[in-house]
Amino acid sequence: MYVVGLLFAALAVGVAAGGFARTRRSDASATADRTEGTAAIDTDEERPSGKRGMKGLGRKSLDSLRVGVVVLDPDDNPVLINPAARAMGLLRSGGEPGAIAAHPILRTLAGQVRRTGVRREVELDLPRGRDGSAPLGLHLRAVALNATHVAVEAADVTESHRLARVRRDFVANVSHELKTPIGALQLLAEALLDATEMPDEDVNGSEDLIAARRFAERIHHESARMGRLVTELLELTRLQGAEPLPTLEPVAVDWVLAEVMDRTRTPAAAKDIELLYHGLRGATVYGNGGQIATAVTNLVENAIAYSGDDTKVTLTVRQDDAWVEIDVADQGIGIAPDDVDRIFERFYRADQARSRATGGTGLGLAIVKHLVEAHGGSVRATSTVGAGTEVAVILPDS
Repeated sequence: MYVVGLLFAALAVGVAAGGFARTRRSDASATADRTEGTAAIDTDEERPSGKRGMKGLGRKSLDSLRVGVVVLDPDDNPVLINPAARAMGLLRSGGEPGAIAAHPILRTLAGQVRRTGVRREVELDLPRGRDGSAPLGLHLRAVALNATHVAVEAADVTESHRLARVRRDFVANVSHELKTPIGALQLLAEALLDATEMPDEDVNGSEDLIAARRFAERIHHESARMGRLVTELLELTRLQGAEPLPTLEPVAVDWVLAEVMDRTRTPAAAKDIELLYHGLRGATVYGNGGQIATAVTNLVENAIAYSGDDTKVTLTVRQDDAWVEIDVADQGIGIAPDDVDRIFERFYRADQARSRATGGTGLGLAIVKHLVEAHGGSVRATSTVGAGTEVAVILPDS
């Protein structure tokens, strides 16, 4: 996958070999001249095209690769293309007859790399035409070669995307079919709770009635938890099936935080948890406002669920030249060091017993990570057992 490094290595070999050939030329020329019918091995400087010399080795290596490579100049014009890139359809007709242009997605990635100076990777599906063919799955990796030129590497991941779609469709279909029986279970559990409600004058009640009500409460609790699990599975499947590059629109971080506060006010008040805000005002990020608000809301809800009564959950906003960081810090139970790096995995729970008690599904943080990475950002967590956890969402501001 590291084609740019391979290309540089090949060019370095060519330069070194050329220098070696020049130093050996004086010694070898006499021997070569005395050998009848044997052509002397000349250097790249003496062969104008250089196609058969060491200078051509880098180009031959590039052309033989199965991954596509396109190098764009400051105006996003392709200056270096290999056959695999052409076969993948990464080129378009230019404005002038006979001219070629890079695919708009390549130009978008190159612009982001030039603005931020950070390598950009993304996976997406490109349509192959109107004949009904399956889309071409590509893993694109854009790297700055210098201040102006950007190399974009494209690997064909169509088969892995097809398998991922099969898995997503299966999960979505099963989850959708489960919604009906789970909803019926919840209604039946509520009916049992109403039927087993004891009159005020019968405080003690019969043992059978008490047991039936306890079982009905348990059924209602577990069916509600299963309903949340199905809902979050459907949400995660929907997000994974969406385009990795959402339509970029300016989103006010102040609006995001106000929306998050409004969504989480009720669960926070139920535990007497105070929601606080500190930091920068007026920051702006680019992406989908609803998705960003959902990601931060999941973090705050998670912080509330794993915090004790009469504690605080603090939201802090920071900004530098290229990034906006939204931190969510709580005073909860904390996470063990061995578990911190795994909390964003699907269904992973650092504390199994506590997660069951709070009704957690193990998907909330996985949804957060997917949403943030789809916006070109990252997420990280730090925690101290018994002192609390801080999760940071880092998003590009352009």
